[in-house]
Amino acid sequence: MSESIKTYHVMPEAEPFYFPGSDVGVLVQHGFTGTTQSMRELGEHLAGCGYTVYGPRLKGHGTHYEEMESTTYHDWIASAEAGYLMLREKCSQIFVVGLSMGGTLALHLAHKYPETKGIALINPALFMEALEEVAKQEEPRFLDAIGSDIKKEGVQELAYEKTPLRSIRELVRFMAETKEKVPAITCPTLVFVSPEDHVVPPDNAHYIFDYTAAARKELVELPESYHVATLDHDKELIKERCAVFIKGLTG
Repeated sequence: MSESIKTYHVMPEAEPFYFPGSDVGVLVQHGFTGTTQSMRELGEHLAGCGYTVYGPRLKGHGTHYEEMESTTYHDWIASAEAGYLMLREKCSQIFVVGLSMGGTLALHLAHKYPETKGIALINPALFMEALEEVAKQEEPRFLDAIGSDIKKEGVQELAYEKTPLRSIRELVRFMAETKEKVPAITCPTLVFVSPEDHVVPPDNAHYIFDYTAAARKELVELPESYHVATLDHDKELIKERCAVFIKGLTG
């Protein structure tokens, strides 16, 4: 008798979103253990500016942390790349906007596809000493969640309540691999950083800003937000600066 295969359903609000628009495409990418819910409002704003916007759901995300445990960082890359290539079929210019590990994925895409018009990184993740130490552990299988680091009261990020140890190891590998690519990235880069971030140390954003080879780059502080800044007090600033960044590069 064969083992029963678990079916995991996508949580409400964790579904991918797509808004057709101009031939300027924007890939809007959520982060590790998170969902499209954290990026939907930003995506809607950019769609309102007339751009074609796609927010993919990364494999193993938005369902159950047990499903996430069975995925690798190569799966997460594949999800983001599929979204990028889908937009490339419809649009002549592509931007990538990413939160946390979504920013890591944006860096990966900018390196693999140098024609990328620009990237906007919101509290991007490249190195986390505390997480690297956790990755060396053998147990427990699941750890308490790292999601929903938000200063604004009454706002909740839709994310897993547990994080698989195996997934943390995958993230650590992916960050280390991507960090090596930063000096080779040349596309215009907009970096947002929350000075008080309880998930990703702010020096990640400063490292990217300092070491990317982009001739055009900008660092914007988010003084009233924690890690999930797209849902926090500075979300309007993020929307505005992303829209200005894209418009400035597309005319």
